[in-house]
Amino acid sequence: MLSREVKMNPEQLRYRIAFSHVPGIGRVKLSLLESYFGDLARAWHASSDQLRTAGLDAKAADSLTRVRDTLDLDVELEKLEKYSVKAVSLDDPAYPPRLKEIYDYPPLLYVRGDILPEDECAVAVVGTRRPTIYGKQAAEDMATNLAHSKITVVSGLAAGVDSVAHRAALQAGRRTIAVAACGLDLVYPGSHVALARQIMEQGALVSEFGLGTKPKAEHFPQRNRIISGMSLGVLVIEADERSGALITARKAVEHNRDVFAIPGSIYSPMSLGANRLIQDGAKLVLTAADILEELNLNMAVHQIEMKNVVATTDTETEVLAYLTKEARHVDELCHCSGLPAATITGTLALLELKGLAKHVGSMSYVLA
Repeated sequence: MLSREVKMNPEQLRYRIAFSHVPGIGRVKLSLLESYFGDLARAWHASSDQLRTAGLDAKAADSLTRVRDTLDLDVELEKLEKYSVKAVSLDDPAYPPRLKEIYDYPPLLYVRGDILPEDECAVAVVGTRRPTIYGKQAAEDMATNLAHSKITVVSGLAAGVDSVAHRAALQAGRRTIAVAACGLDLVYPGSHVALARQIMEQGALVSEFGLGTKPKAEHFPQRNRIISGMSLGVLVIEADERSGALITARKAVEHNRDVFAIPGSIYSPMSLGANRLIQDGAKLVLTAADILEELNLNMAVHQIEMKNVVATTDTETEVLAYLTKEARHVDELCHCSGLPAATITGTLALLELKGLAKHVGSMSYVLA
């Protein structure tokens, strides 16, 4: 983990956890409630009429009142501790910086294991649940070579290409992150319990769904946007025309991420989706080196390593955690970190001298 985490208001985090159990209330509606009521505690206890006045539709308001009547927050917090699950809010330095760049980022993440700064250099490897021998070999080779190049392999813990990619990264002795479509007290599919345990030890399991949430069909596209959001690019190995991997690829386009695809036989149904992606503009890749070159990932890994070496104080590390390639104003950095303006500006000046931050005008900064 990063060397220091922001000590969030426990009450605020408590109610973010509560709202993560409410179907139909994501980032936009949560922001609406927080803005209207002033804090999430008041929103959680509001009446149906108050919720509708705040702007919630009847379905979302009913969903909230239903969950509120059955959810015991104290028990929920005990369960998080029991399963060693961390609840990571958006203003926590442990929240993946790259995920903040997408429009529909999750307001809260659950994490088993650790998300580290080097995970900013990540590539998603996804594909069919029923790969051919060729697909399995391609997934293993690609994930192994990405891992040896210090790239974190992100996937969805599903059967087929996902599990091959996770295992290849683990066997290479490197990091991998699995994004789940259910609560982290569950493993889906159940046959991957041992694999999930290895991933926790050598990377992280991640989900936006509260404990006890079972996998549903509508959860998988939501899961896929996180896979894309955490990654610099998405590699599709094999996919038929209805594969969920194509949803991840579409999300990658929406998120301004690169899409890569391994070509396959024109006679194989499992290659049809990947071949179509190439027709539509995805970059055809033959080796992991093609991805590294396209994304300039060798330099990116070096920058992450330098950031960890050169950021010598807790404050520098914390401020860096809030910087991305998207400009952030000093006032926003103060608000997110809770640090005084003088500390923020002084730290940014030092980070500029070290080549880690860049002033882009109007008191706004980006990662250098």
